[in-house]
Amino acid sequence: MSKKVLIVTGDAVEALEVFYPYYRCLEEGFETVIASPTKKTLHTVCHDFEAHSETYTEKPAYQLPSHTAFEDVRPEEFDGLIIPGGRAPEYIRLNPHLKPIVAHFFEADKPVAAICHGSQVLALVKEHLEGREMTAYQACRPDVEACGAVYKTETLHVHGKLVSGHAWPDLPGFMREFIRLLG
Repeated sequence: MSKKVLIVTGDAVEALEVFYPYYRCLEEGFETVIASPTKKTLHTVCHDFEAHSETYTEKPAYQLPSHTAFEDVRPEEFDGLIIPGGRAPEYIRLNPHLKPIVAHFFEADKPVAAICHGSQVLALVKEHLEGREMTAYQACRPDVEACGAVYKTETLHVHGKLVSGHAWPDLPGFMREFIRLLG
């Protein structure tokens, strides 16, 4: 039986961090569902590093349809969860339907993969992060540590069934480890 993967995101998701995992999961034959606060066409962004800027820059990228709204997600139907970064995590975590979704994956000991600013969503379930090791984009280190997790400086880290990565350059290893955990 094919695995089923949930991707939770919203507008201003980093394009590479949603498209790469989505297509990689489809390539594996996984049923893959993109959920957002409402079912709509999402507007992705491209974050890049340019010499003139001390932080990343942002440009509009592609559109991507979400398949369902958070309120309609039944997390028990899914085998794994992916949380892309970009600016989406800072506002999707305000949706009251997201916390029980994310908590389910930790409580059921299912694989969770969070990359870049996706760690901001994990702050919803900080009780499940206490003492766990993880990485995230360096600007998210204070958030990771405020949740009681141990911030790791390497760009890719696996602790139990939690896969974490710094940013889109880490996607090949990030997805390799997530797929390995799905079994």
